[in-house]
Amino acid sequence: MSKQALSVVDLNAVACCAPIAVRPMDVDQAAAVAPMFKALGDPVRLRLMSMIASVPEICVCDLTPAFDLSGPTISHHLKVLRDAGLVDSERRGTWVWYRVRPEAFRQLGALLDIPTASAPAT
Repeated sequence: MSKQALSVVDLNAVACCAPIAVRPMDVDQAAAVAPMFKALGDPVRLRLMSMIASVPEICVCDLTPAFDLSGPTISHHLKVLRDAGLVDSERRGTWVWYRVRPEAFRQLGALLDIPTASAPAT
């Protein structure tokens, strides 16, 4: 497994991007958005993201039992999601609670927005 570090995503950089169906992204825009997609490209992280997004917030203690992985491995995946700007976390005593960053998903959704083609006139 690669030890390549992902930089924390600047959501302001993502907000600048027009939908990919409008115009091609430049190099800087693609570099700003790629870590978010990379984070979601792993099946474990995609499942974690789904679990976090399905509730207002969730404790890591409720996430870990859903996987046949060690606690440190789950923590690593959660850190990748956090560094990508997709989730926020808050330590409460022993446990860490996670919640989705809706603005990140709104921005990704806007980036991926492909208008439907107009139906041909009959």
